[in-house]
Amino acid sequence: MWFPAYVALGSNLDQPLVQIERAFTALSQLANVRLIARSGLYKTQPLGPQDQPEFINAAAGLLTTLAPRDLLVELKRLERELGRAQPIVRWGPRVIDLDLLVYADTQISETDLTVPHSGLPERNFVLYPLCDLAPELLVPGHGRVKQLAARVGGAGLVPLTGAPGVP
Repeated sequence: MWFPAYVALGSNLDQPLVQIERAFTALSQLANVRLIARSGLYKTQPLGPQDQPEFINAAAGLLTTLAPRDLLVELKRLERELGRAQPIVRWGPRVIDLDLLVYADTQISETDLTVPHSGLPERNFVLYPLCDLAPELLVPGHGRVKQLAARVGGAGLVPLTGAPGVP
């Protein structure tokens, strides 16, 4: 059975636009995963330390037969293959970041897997790209994506070419 899943993509090192494109390509080549939609690209301020480059953020819409934990394992494997090293500083600079945001209507709260992603309701750099793909998506336990995006606002987001804009 195929389940919808949404993934956040982010990069602020080594030509971030190139890194995001590489990540979309890698997602499209995963076994048991179909990349069915990709958001526009957004330039954003870093969440953590401000003495690092701006990020490029996007979101991917997937269909997958993988269970949530198996999909997470594949996302972490892709991060390593695409050159991600563990940041020395929390929320520090990175070549690529792939976060599982939503998996169908599933809710999981475990030490190493939280679905929906715990930061999703407060992070405009995640919500606005996700809104490009699925504004009416109901994020279990939180509400619809477009309402969450409107609540947090678009301060600090700059839509790049291909981004439909902000709600």
